[in-house]
Amino acid sequence: MSSQAYSNLPVYQKSLALKDLSAAVAHYFAKDYSNYKLSRTASLRDVIANSLITDTSLIIASIENASNATCSASRARNASQINIIIRNLLSYCNGLEKDGVKEREYLNLLRFELKAFRKSFKVWRKSILK
Repeated sequence: MSSQAYSNLPVYQKSLALKDLSAAVAHYFAKDYSNYKLSRTASLRDVIANSLITDTSLIIASIENASNATCSASRARNASQINIIIRNLLSYCNGLEKDGVKEREYLNLLRFELKAFRKSFKVWRKSILK
């Protein structure tokens, strides 16, 4: 599948929106805005912010890989990877909340976007695994 073909998929569009929202949340909650390099002194919020950005990028790459895959095992592996990443992203929201984030409406917005993505993902997963 060419890059233009999967760029029209609803799941791909939702993943781009999820990445943008995750990046905004990460930048807002990170204590070190300029640098997401993990160091010995990185706070939990910085680690989670880095993970939010990294994992949402991995979702996009997995969608692209699954769309371009010729064998069903590769498509299934990428779909499984996305499912794990979604669970991780929800855990990051819980981690930020337990770390004392007071602006829970941003976390709830991210959770809402994750749930919307998950619905779109389930429909797409059924279509690629047939």
